[in-house]
Amino acid sequence: MKKGIHPQGYRVVAFKDMSNDYVFVTRSNVSTKETIDIDGVTYPLYKLEISNTSHPFYTGKMKLVDTAGRVDKFMNRYKKHFEAKKS
Repeated sequence: MKKGIHPQGYRVVAFKDMSNDYVFVTRSNVSTKETIDIDGVTYPLYKLEISNTSHPFYTGKMKLVDTAGRVDKFMNRYKKHFEAKKS
C-alpha cells in the first residue's frame, strides 16, 4: 500500500437514507454540519437520497424517489409527449 495517498481523519458517522429513514453508522471522513443521537450517543449526520435499502437494484422494487418535486417537474414538462404516446 502506498503511503500518503489515503485520507486522514476517519471518524464514526451516521448515514441516513432520507427516502425511508434507514440509519447506519460507519467510519468515514465525510464533512457534516448536522448531528443525530442514536442510543444516547451523538454522531455527525450525513443525509443520503438513496442507499442499498431503497435502491431498486437491491430491493427488486421500482420506486420513484421524488427529491424537491423533480418527478412532478419532469412529468409536467413532458406531459404532451406522454399523452401523444397513449393515443
